Amino acid sequence: MSIYKKYPSGRKSNTMTLKEGIDALLDSYKLRGKFNDTQLVDLWPKVMGDPIAKRTVNIYAKAGVLYVKLDSGPLKHELSISKSKIQALYAERMGQNALVDIIFR
Repeated sequence: MSIYKKYPSGRKSNTMTLKEGIDALLDSYKLRGKFNDTQLVDLWPKVMGDPIAKRTVNIYAKAGVLYVKLDSGPLKHELSISKSKIQALYAERMGQNALVDIIFR
């Protein structure tokens, strides 16, 4: 009897998806926080768009806090006002708890 008849999806019962495997690996080596911080930085140009990404001088994340240095004072002020909207955009892509705060410099 073939296993494919026993399990319609074709998977054995003791297997996991690639996503489940990566999640288990990140959790077991306690790398989830660093992985999320890297994603926060990587998503900045995708979330904010090219005009704002080009005005970004430096960006890094630590413990869920995104530190963004901009070369324009008025842009820094506008983004500070829109902080909750930016956090909502990140929450759509990464989940509610990924971005704790954004600090503009």
